[in-house]
Amino acid sequence: MSKLKKILYAEDDPDIQEIGVLAMETLGGFSVKTCDSGEEVAAAAVVFQPDLVVLDIMMPGMDGLEALRALREIDAFKETPVIFMTAKVMKDEQEQYRQLGATDVIIKPFDPTTLCDRILEIWAQCGE
Repeated sequence: MSKLKKILYAEDDPDIQEIGVLAMETLGGFSVKTCDSGEEVAAAAVVFQPDLVVLDIMMPGMDGLEALRALREIDAFKETPVIFMTAKVMKDEQEQYRQLGATDVIIKPFDPTTLCDRILEIWAQCGE
């Protein structure tokens, strides 16, 4: 599997988005493109061409699940790994997200100092 370089990150909460971007860019060295809503995800992905997508589940308007569906309708992103970030931590919900096409789930609140390690762990699983 190639090296993870570009992450598309959709998060509607500006404080959480800022912490996530800071962690991914500063600690992980990734190039990060942000979206404030699910509606922006598909168009941003086409322009940015991310290696990985991180989606908040609960966003106003188009939520993370709908954004994932929209992304999967684009041929170039049918297999792109997608991580959901959510405060919803019920095991059955996490399993449902995986069945809907998410690669994995990161639970909020996340630890910014270990976020990149977790993302890289998930990325490594994609290559197995």
